[in-house]
Amino acid sequence: MTNSAVVIDGLRVVRGGREVLRDVSFRVEPGSVTGLLGPSGCGKTTLMRAVVGVQVTHGGTVTVLGEPAGSRRLRRRIGYATQAPAVYADLTVTESLRYFASVLGAPSRSIAEAIEQVGLGSHADALVGRLSGGQRSRASLAVALLGKPELLVLDEPTVGLDPLLREHLWNVFHRLAADGTTLLVSSHVMDEAARCTRLLLMRDGALLADDSPDALRAATGEQDLERAFLHLVKAQR
Repeated sequence: MTNSAVVIDGLRVVRGGREVLRDVSFRVEPGSVTGLLGPSGCGKTTLMRAVVGVQVTHGGTVTVLGEPAGSRRLRRRIGYATQAPAVYADLTVTESLRYFASVLGAPSRSIAEAIEQVGLGSHADALVGRLSGGQRSRASLAVALLGKPELLVLDEPTVGLDPLLREHLWNVFHRLAADGTTLLVSSHVMDEAARCTRLLLMRDGALLADDSPDALRAATGEQDLERAFLHLVKAQR
């Protein structure tokens, strides 16, 4: 029995004859904000899909909240926000969240709270189709927040947002973690690495590092985390 929120051991994913994930192993501790960082195409989204149980795997194990990934018992315990908005253009923000709350069995009181958390309170009655791309992404994030899931898996939730909104969302993430939610957040923007309590750095389907930002700085001798990542890449050659 483990207390880790996510345990991945020897995970392999093959697509089109190419090994997309290569023997990936790590743990995500409860109440942490774990950043999954690396360049586009390195396997971050595939790894997140494996965590939520919607990815075909070819080796290894994925255990989430003590259950095999994809287990029916996990459906209401995990919130997942993909890069593509998952809300309907012909509904308002509130109507969209009301629909998803009914599907997820989330309490209706969580709808307004989720909308406020992502900074869309002033757009609660706006049609999703009339929102900007960043606003639609935040509406999708609000869906993931419904019902206060134990684990949030967020695939590049801040992409395309201005610095103030990014700052707001990272503050929300850390408040959620302080309340006991576990977050796995992907990004290809290295300046977001410092906002995480732990970092998983990926390249070409493999983990280069699994450590805290300060430990990575100490190990590489680089204070800038982007330079620390480049240091690790060069060390692998």
